[in-house]
Amino acid sequence: MAEDKSDEKAAVIFTDLDGTLIDHKTYSYDSALKTIRALKQRKIPLIICTSKTRAEIEKFREELEIKDPFISENGGAIFIPHKYFSIRYSFTRKTKRFDIIELGTGIKNLTEVLDNVKTKGFKITSFSDMSAKELSEDSGLKKEDAGLAKKREYDEAFRIDDKGDKKKIKAMIEKAGYRFTEGGRYCHIMGESDKGKAVKILSGLFRKECNTLKTIGLGDGENDIPMLKNVDIPVIIKNSAHPEIKVKFKAIKTEFEGPKGWSKALNKLVLN
Repeated sequence: MAEDKSDEKAAVIFTDLDGTLIDHKTYSYDSALKTIRALKQRKIPLIICTSKTRAEIEKFREELEIKDPFISENGGAIFIPHKYFSIRYSFTRKTKRFDIIELGTGIKNLTEVLDNVKTKGFKITSFSDMSAKELSEDSGLKKEDAGLAKKREYDEAFRIDDKGDKKKIKAMIEKAGYRFTEGGRYCHIMGESDKGKAVKILSGLFRKECNTLKTIGLGDGENDIPMLKNVDIPVIIKNSAHPEIKVKFKAIKTEFEGPKGWSKALNKLVLN
């Protein structure tokens, strides 16, 4: 982004993946490809902000040739490609490709809390409990993708086998000092990080480079609410697989689900 500060970058898109840009059942994003190409042609940053791991997101970015920063594991960390911004900013550590701003709690602490929940007799199954094959069968992911989903760093995903226990499990997690949220398929435990905090930090960096900036956020689950709350234009993607999320702020609601609803919303808000 540093080399070009044109007006076409006056919009930044923050998007969830599962149930939003990716179909909830098929994991396909084919119906969004035309819109994605148009955003890239207009040089509008497309920021993936998801509960997925860095490994999963990197594969997705490579498939679609997306070069913009991304946010992993419900705001656990922000990954910024080297020299993407011309401004200076603080970060936690760096790899060969990214400056990383870490906001989340280490995975070991999170799995210890879930282990304690299990000792109380509650039946939960976390990603760390399952092999790649078992997670593939449970989630519908390909085995290779399930392996990437298990590479968690800041957020542990888990399934509650008895839905009637959800309130008690949530209370236990929060009493231990951690956060509980739900995505499209699984529940999540994390530290003080969330998508909203990460979006706020990254939006601040974009605004330092482009004063006239509007941010758009698209999501379908409870864990997307902090992200939607911290953008200028929140868009709730319809997902009949779970109840519609309730928010206390104005938001656009799509008529169509998944990538079709995603595309129609962005075509109207940005591309047209």
